[in-house]
Amino acid sequence: MQLRYNFRVYPEPSQRDALAQTFGCARVVFNDALRARRTAHEHGEPYPSDGELSKRVITLAKATPERAWLGEVSAVVLQQSLADLNTAYRNFFASVTGTRKGRKVAPPRLRSRKDNRQAIRFTRNARFTVLGNGRL
Repeated sequence: MQLRYNFRVYPEPSQRDALAQTFGCARVVFNDALRARRTAHEHGEPYPSDGELSKRVITLAKATPERAWLGEVSAVVLQQSLADLNTAYRNFFASVTGTRKGRKVAPPRLRSRKDNRQAIRFTRNARFTVLGNGRL
């Protein structure tokens, strides 16, 4: 059985900045991985594996001066962003082949900075707890 919790947070200004940075990093990783898959498809190459995408989009990108700021956020959020892309592609291909029930699903698209629906996912090992007074 899997459990999922949704939390509504009311962050302080410093926490707002940290969340905005985390949302931005997750969006950049998602978009970079999507571009890598699209480029591979356009050139007739096989899709990069999950490990290769993680290495290219997260690990190697952190080493470059242009993307060094990716190291300032939790790696869990960045890995979950790649997992979200894999889920989007899995749903798309299942929809195309007819194995997915429900309406047809479009291919994944780039995440926008201006979209209000920003979301990140943490796993159990992301070092957060819910305190007895309801604070995260």
